[in-house]
Parts: sequence; C-alpha cells; structure tokens
Amino acid sequence: MTKPIEGVSERILSCAKEGFLEKGYADASLRTIAAKAETTTGSIYSRFRDKEGLFGALVEPAAGGRTLKILNESDCEYFLNGTDVSTMEDNELSEVRNREIGFIFQGFNLISNLTAIENVELPLVYRGVDRKTRHKLAVESLTMVGLEKRMDHRPNEMSGGQQQRVAIARAIAAQPPVILADEPTGNLDSASSKEILQILKSMHEQGKTVILITHDNGIAAQARRVVRIMDGKIESDFINKNYGKEEYIKNQLDA
Repeated sequence: MTKPIEGVSERILSCAKEGFLEKGYADASLRTIAAKAETTTGSIYSRFRDKEGLFGALVEPAAGGRTLKILNESDCEYFLNGTDVSTMEDNELSEVRNREIGFIFQGFNLISNLTAIENVELPLVYRGVDRKTRHKLAVESLTMVGLEKRMDHRPNEMSGGQQQRVAIARAIAAQPPVILADEPTGNLDSASSKEILQILKSMHEQGKTVILITHDNGIAAQARRVVRIMDGKIESDFINKNYGKEEYIKNQLDA
C-alpha cells in the first residue's frame, strides 16, 4: 500500500533541521535527510528545488521576507566596507548580508520548534561554522543577553522580552559589524523595551554599528545620530547633542 504524501514536507523540514544542525550546511546530505523523512531525494527536489531551497524554507520564517531585500533595491552605487554591492547577484548579496549584517525584527521571527540555542545557531550553519564553534558562539551570545538559563526553551516557553533577547543573540552570534534593528521594541511592554534598548546601547559601546528603525520619538532621541525619513526621502539628519548625557538618557528611558 502506498504511503500517503500528506505531511511529507513537514517530515522533510523536521529532518532537515536536525541534519543541518548536526552536520552543518556543507556536509548535510539530501540523501540522508530524505531517508530519515522516509521519502526520496526527488521528493525534496520537487518541493524545495535544491539544498539551498530547503535551507531557505527553514530560515525564511525567521527572515521576515522584506528585510532580506536590503542591498538589492537601489538603482545607485552602494559600498559596504569598501565593496560595491550594487552590482552583485542575489547569491552574492545573501552572503554579504549573512556576513556583514545582523538582523533584529519587531516580531522576533524565531522558529517555533527550535530551542533558543538552536535558533541562534541556525544562521551560523549557513555560514559553514563547525558544530563546536557554533555552539560556543551561541552560548556566549545568549549569556551576553542574560538567557544562559533559558537556552533549551522554545519560543512559546518564553516571554516577549526573552524572545527578543534570543533574536538579538541570533543577530550578534556571528559577530557582524552592523546590527539592523527594525522596530525591536514594537511588540514589547515598557520594562522589556528598556532592557532591549540597554542591550543595543551596550553593543554600540562595544564598537558595533547599530541602525535602529523606530516610529517612537523617545527612542530616536536616545541615538547619537538621528535620520528622519518621510515618504521615502530624508527630511533631516543630525547628531544628537544630548547623546551620552546621563540625566537626559534617564529622562528618555522613563518617558
């Protein structure tokens, strides 16, 4: 009797998750994944195109879709660390984004069936980081954001603030020079928002470039440089003369 095909994609994704985390992106075998999922490599190819497509299906829910388009929607020259990225192909841009930019999203965008440490490790899999180093970087990142006791918890076992801290740990694990935070406090209560902003400020003090997108003037007022954009055009761009003044910062945090 032929096995029903219902649930094949889910089985493939589940086995792929285990395979990528265990073996890394380069060494994970589609044949092994197919065998564990009780299907064929042809079934994987028909559903996900290839290994990159399969990996993309795992991480896409955590990418939020729109932010991944950054760097390839400009009709002018754009240099990142001295390299013109405006002429790069999609696969080259993906590598640049993965290497140079850490993303933090408003909706956390964690993968629900992965633990905190697995969520943090996953982008490192694509970078080809070996398993031992991946684990070490993930532990260090989660410890840095105060989640050393929550590493084995899944998203539904954590508060919103804790989930956002996992997202920050995921963004900084590969030690990218640029952190892009898209409304990182938008879904959080005031107490959790303060904690997240303090973590981002600490990262900036450690030498990271932190680009924070927000509609909250109180949050924007805490930045060193503020660029206001209206209808796709820069309305103002200035250095905050109050940046770093403790009393001013305290007032903004308490606002």
